[in-house]
Amino acid sequence: MAKLQGKIALITGGSTGIGLATAKLFQQEGATVVVTGRTKSSLDEAQKELGPDALVIQADASKMKDTANVVEQVKAKFGRIDILFANAGIAKFGPAAQVEEQTFDEMFGINVKGLFFTVQAALPLIPTGGAILLNASIVSKKGLPGTSIYSTTKAAVRSFGRTLAAELAGQGIRVNTISPGPIATPIYGKLGMDAAGTKQFEESMAQSVGLKRFGQPEEIAKVAVFLASDDASYVVGTEVFVDGGLAEL
Repeated sequence: MAKLQGKIALITGGSTGIGLATAKLFQQEGATVVVTGRTKSSLDEAQKELGPDALVIQADASKMKDTANVVEQVKAKFGRIDILFANAGIAKFGPAAQVEEQTFDEMFGINVKGLFFTVQAALPLIPTGGAILLNASIVSKKGLPGTSIYSTTKAAVRSFGRTLAAELAGQGIRVNTISPGPIATPIYGKLGMDAAGTKQFEESMAQSVGLKRFGQPEEIAKVAVFLASDDASYVVGTEVFVDGGLAEL
């Protein structure tokens, strides 16, 4: 039997990259998926790839009204959320001396505030046996130049993973955190750097990885399936690094 047969899974930021790869693999494992995203064009493409059984919703994770709307739609159509993958996030890199207040607020609004209140809004629909996955990053552990604000937001996500796991374990809801290393996703084209800077950053990151390459979104999705399934029934509050060895080697 498929590992997620009959499950209802909500994936924020699910229209591209890690989120979309996870939605596809969840479907293959028997889940019905709901994905959110901010950009209509990418959502339209995601709907084509995921097919008519997927519920695709345009929503900005930093906006509480959008989050409430997503949860209401899921409640009306499915009545529950068995798996929540709080994946939506953004990254903008640069020297700390050049960080602007708008950039600070935008990253905290989506990566921290948005993630927390997504979990809060979804909780009433998550039954005993449910699973919550948070997408953090190895930068919560590694000090990488130019990532000060992004790293801080992801450290907050990791902290949420511990405290939420402690709060919800008694309800039979497992919370775990996935911390990817450099993954080949569209996010690297949205870092706020020019093309040359982006290329240099990517090459440098790849050489820092034990496996000397970027990971693929599907490699994160496989870990998400494990953590969401009964295979991980005794895994709670942990952080799984999926990073080619970057955090430890």
